[in-house]
Amino acid sequence: MFDHVQIKVKDLAQSRPFYEAVLGSLGYQVVFEIPGVVVGFGTNPHDMFEVAQSTEDSPVSKSTHVAFTAKSEDTVRAFHTSALAQGATDNGAPGLRDYEPGYYATFIIDPNGHNLEAVFKS
Repeated sequence: MFDHVQIKVKDLAQSRPFYEAVLGSLGYQVVFEIPGVVVGFGTNPHDMFEVAQSTEDSPVSKSTHVAFTAKSEDTVRAFHTSALAQGATDNGAPGLRDYEPGYYATFIIDPNGHNLEAVFKS
């Protein structure tokens, strides 16, 4: 459905290490970059999550929720651990959810206020 999704952050240089660590725990890497403007993480430039520098004309994204696919329950836990170590706030510890059978997820709030989720469905 998506080629890419983009959020805006207050300070791209400060946000980049957070996303490299957190998305790296899920096996994603930098696949696209315009220095100082945007960094794309994923598997290729047509399957990525972009983090972009906000501007006066394009402010910080608000009330964003993004769920990333994890390969296992261990990967969900690694995402949570990595996010907290990078300054995120816990918004739901790793565990089974009632959304559907086998839905194992965790939620964090990143330093820009975005609600990020890692989910594994068994």
